Amino acid sequence: MAERRFVYTGGMVAITAVVLLIPPAGLVLLLREPQLDVHWEHHPSHFWLVLLTALLSAVLAHGMGAAALRRGDPRVLLVALTFLSSAGFLGLHALATPRVLIDTPNAGFVLATPVGIALGSVFAALSSLMLSGTQAAGAVRWGRWARAGLLALMVLWAIASVLRLPPLHGTSVPEMADGILTGLAIPTILLYGLAAARYLRLWWQRPSLMLLSMIAAFVLLAEAMVALVFARNWALSWWEWHLLLLAAFVLVVGGVRIQWHEERFADLYLADTVSGRRELSVLFADLQGFTTFSENHEPGEVTAMLNTYFEVVVPPVVRRHGGVVDRIIGDALMVTFNKRGDQPDHAARAAAAGLALQEAAGVVQAAHPDWPRFRVGVNSGIASVSLLGTEGGRTHTVIGDTVNVASRIEGKAPPGGVAIGPATLAALPQAVTESLGLLHLKGKSEPLEVFHLLSLTADPAQNV
Repeated sequence: MAERRFVYTGGMVAITAVVLLIPPAGLVLLLREPQLDVHWEHHPSHFWLVLLTALLSAVLAHGMGAAALRRGDPRVLLVALTFLSSAGFLGLHALATPRVLIDTPNAGFVLATPVGIALGSVFAALSSLMLSGTQAAGAVRWGRWARAGLLALMVLWAIASVLRLPPLHGTSVPEMADGILTGLAIPTILLYGLAAARYLRLWWQRPSLMLLSMIAAFVLLAEAMVALVFARNWALSWWEWHLLLLAAFVLVVGGVRIQWHEERFADLYLADTVSGRRELSVLFADLQGFTTFSENHEPGEVTAMLNTYFEVVVPPVVRRHGGVVDRIIGDALMVTFNKRGDQPDHAARAAAAGLALQEAAGVVQAAHPDWPRFRVGVNSGIASVSLLGTEGGRTHTVIGDTVNVASRIEGKAPPGGVAIGPATLAALPQAVTESLGLLHLKGKSEPLEVFHLLSLTADPAQNV
C-alpha cells in the first residue's frame, strides 16, 4: 500500500512539474527566436483580460479571507492576502491600458502588477510557516491589520498614479529587465519558490488537490514575474505573463470548486485548526417543555416560535459577546467561545452571553407566556477543536468532556436561568451566584457542584 502511494504521489509531482515547465520553456523560445515573438497590440483584449483576472483573484481572496476569519486559520488568511495583493494591483494595471482611463502612459499603473505580485510573495512565504497556539492567534490579528493596510496602499497607489506624484510621476516604465523590475523579481521568485517547496512537503504528507493547485499557483506567479521582466511590450512574450496570472487563479478557483462545499479550504488548515486543543467555554441552551409544545401545535407554529426566539437571542450572543454558533438542532443551541484562540476572557464572554440570551428571551416570553422557556448551561475547560467527517458531511467543531459537561449542566439550569460549572465560576471573581448543590450528571462518576448565575457584578447589598 505504501509503495502504491509513493508511485501515485511521485507521478502527480512529475506530471505537475512537466506542465509547469512548459511556460518558461515557451518564454525562452520566444526570446531566442524574436521572429516568433510576434507583435499584437490590442487594447480592449488587454483591458478585459487583466480586469477579468483581477476580479477572479479578488473573489478568491474574499472567499478565502472569510473562511480564514471564521476558523481563525492564519495560513488560509495569508494565502487570501497573496491573491488580494495580486488582484488589487492587477486591477490598477488594467487602468494603464491606453485610452481606458488615461491617454498617456503612467508609471504607477504600469508598475502596479510587479508590485502586487511581489507583495503577494511575502504573504505566500509567510503562509507556509507552521504556526500554532498563540502564534496562530497573533498571526490572524496581524493578518486583519495587514489586509486593511493592503487595501489602503492600493488606494494611495491609485491616487499617486493619477496625480503623478513622486516617485510615480514618470510617463513610461519599460517592462524590461531594468533595475526596478529586476530588484523586485529576484526576491519575489525566491519567496514563491520557498512557499511552493514547503507546500510540496505538506502535500507529500497529506496529498490533496487543493494543496497541489496552490503549489502550481505559486510557481505560475513566479513564472509570471520572470516573463514580466524579460517580455517585449505587446509581443507574445508580454501576453504570456498575463495568461500565466490568469492560469494561476483559474487553477486555484477550479480546485476550490471541486472541493466539497463544507469546509472548502480544510486541506490548507494548520494542524491546530484541523485537530488542536483549546481552553475555551461552551454554552448550551434549549427550551424546557419543547417536546410537549411541539405535540400540541402545528409544525408551522413550532417553526414560527423557534424563529421568533432565535431572531432575538442569537445576535447578542454572537455580535455583542463574540460567540461562534457551532450548531442549532431543533430548539438546542451550542455556542463556543475562544474556539479560534483569540478570546482569553472566554469564560466572562460566555457567562455574559448566557445572561444576555435570557434577557432577550424574556421579552419574547413575556409576550407569549404559554411558550417554553430557555435553560442555559456554561462550562469552561480544555476541548479538542476538530475537523470531523469527509466529503458529503464535514463540520468544524469542538469535542471533549468540557463540551459534554456543559450540555449536562444546561439540563440542570432553572427555566429562564443560567447554570455554570466550577471552572467557569473560578474565572468570574465578581459573579453573584447561588449553589444548586452537588449534582449527579449523566455520564459522570462523581457529582459536580453547579451554580445558578445571577449577575456578573457583585452587589454589596445582595446576600448570596
